[in-house]
Amino acid sequence: MNGRKFGLVGLEIATTVAVVIAWFVLSAGSTSLFFPPLTAILERFGEVWIGPGFTDHVLPSLGRMFAGYAIAAVVGISVGLAIGMSSWVRRLLGPGIDFLRALPAVVLVPFGLIVFGVGAPMQIFVIALGCSFPIILNAAAGAASVEPLLHDVTRSFRFSTAERLFRVVLPAAGPSIFAGLRASLALALILMVVAEMVGSTNGIGYSILESQRMFVMADMWAGLLMLGIVGYTVNLIFLGVERFALQWHHGLKASTRDA
Repeated sequence: MNGRKFGLVGLEIATTVAVVIAWFVLSAGSTSLFFPPLTAILERFGEVWIGPGFTDHVLPSLGRMFAGYAIAAVVGISVGLAIGMSSWVRRLLGPGIDFLRALPAVVLVPFGLIVFGVGAPMQIFVIALGCSFPIILNAAAGAASVEPLLHDVTRSFRFSTAERLFRVVLPAAGPSIFAGLRASLALALILMVVAEMVGSTNGIGYSILESQRMFVMADMWAGLLMLGIVGYTVNLIFLGVERFALQWHHGLKASTRDA
């Protein structure tokens, strides 16, 4: 098992190295304005993003993204569990949620600009609202999928609503909730960039758009590289948190697979 795991990790590393080498070779000596050599991009990456650019653009972007994502997580899990556990809540909120989730998340940006104007509140609002729907749907599906036998047991032991929620529903819905959280994390990064391109004076998205407008293509590619690094790092951290929180689930899957 460990050998297979190390083999997969080695494959990931080898693929990444191969892509970087191919990029370096194919772009070497390029005189195109739009596709500068990788060496020029890396040079500008060090000059722009390692230092003031990190504090001026990356940290504000992460702060706004995590603020909106945290709001979406709290609201989405709460509403989703309520929908999954109660039929009248599902009938009350279901039509409105189905209507709003059908709208592309990026169309929330003009609405946010009208309501909040340019600035962090608009960006946090767009991220929070856009990211809440995948979490709501997955939390509701997880809560609704609890075995009826478990509900019978909670009634037999006279569990309170809080005990039923924390001792039965949340553990059973945990994998579905984390699936929604992971989907929303990628969406939060997208909405962060779009909102910054439209209504911000700093941030990764703002910097990338400004570089493109001024035809400083090396800076634009360096910004895209930073965005990819941020997304990859955030995803790795999330996977670590998920693995820690769902240790019982992964252990159960492993034991079932081995059996």
